[in-house]
Amino acid sequence: MVEPRIRPAVRADDAALGALDRATWSPLHAVTPRPSPPYGPFFDTQHRPEDFLVAEFDGGAGSRGAGSGGAGSGGAGSGAGEDPVAGYIRVVRPTPLASNAHVRQIQGLAVHPWARRRGVARALLRAGALHARNQGARRLTLRVLGHNTAARALYEAEGYRVEGILPGEFHLDGVYVDDVLMGLPLE
Repeated sequence: MVEPRIRPAVRADDAALGALDRATWSPLHAVTPRPSPPYGPFFDTQHRPEDFLVAEFDGGAGSRGAGSGGAGSGGAGSGAGEDPVAGYIRVVRPTPLASNAHVRQIQGLAVHPWARRRGVARALLRAGALHARNQGARRLTLRVLGHNTAARALYEAEGYRVEGILPGEFHLDGVYVDDVLMGLPLE
């Protein structure tokens, strides 16, 4: 299996990341409404390029592999011959407080439908942990909806442990859903 290449995001990724965000929106992980036009920029004052790492495969659209098809193949704003991003992770300080400057939080992880089951999420999680460690972080945390069992299993497989549960924190599609807090020590 070809490994994805992980790199820092750049401002020129704005359209591709916006398209990826829309292509991956799901009630399984989103607590905000489905995005609808007109779409604003992906990057803004709260979502800066330096907060994101991007996964991509070398070799352009053909790197998707024969038969990968699916919902995102050649879609979501990418035309034939383009090399769209396969996924992204956003790693930021959870607060501006000096007392928790040693903590980073994953506040977004998305993998394009055509790139799923190819190790992209694992590669992004590992790169995100290294990125946080390189910034001097001692802990990396995240929040995941309780009903997102696949994501929870992936995080646990990568060493994250449940540190708390906020029961019924969100009301989504008529159902109360837990917010699960997970953490990973970086030392």
